[in-house]
Amino acid sequence: MNQHMTDQTDQTSESKYLVGVFDSEDSLLSAFRKMQEEQVEMEDIFTPYPVHEVLEKHGRKSRMTLMGWLYGFFAALGVLAFLFYTAVINWPLNYGGKPSNAFPSFMVVTIVLTIFSITNLSLFTFSVRANLWPSNQKPIYHDQATNDKFVILVNKKKADPSKAASLFKELGATEIIDK
Repeated sequence: MNQHMTDQTDQTSESKYLVGVFDSEDSLLSAFRKMQEEQVEMEDIFTPYPVHEVLEKHGRKSRMTLMGWLYGFFAALGVLAFLFYTAVINWPLNYGGKPSNAFPSFMVVTIVLTIFSITNLSLFTFSVRANLWPSNQKPIYHDQATNDKFVILVNKKKADPSKAASLFKELGATEIIDK
């Protein structure tokens, strides 16, 4: 029984990620390019500020702009339908002979509520997709990952860790950590 317990702890203590830490954007970009050439799959990249080449070439495209457009489209339709229903069908009021379905009078409210809907629904969608909620603990791979260091995270199950470690050393990583 004791032997079984040690085998189980050895499996759980095995590292899952290889973390390469770089001091500058240039060294990160050279490592990023070389790892793409060598077809080493990178799990994630952490930078203190947006590095556009990494964002464009990492292969992860965000669909938040499409979702924002869809939220805006359906919110505008919903608001216009609600305003038309309330002002024309359900409770038509005659203000000095003016038509109750005057479209320009709906525009300001439609624009404001559409922006409000896009903002709130996009925030909710981002929070759900990123698994952000109170008391959810996200792993921290390096203490300075978003402060002043540039970090490349390689999943050992998806890429050869010895090849990744040798590339990290060759390309000037200041630290190579097993996490």
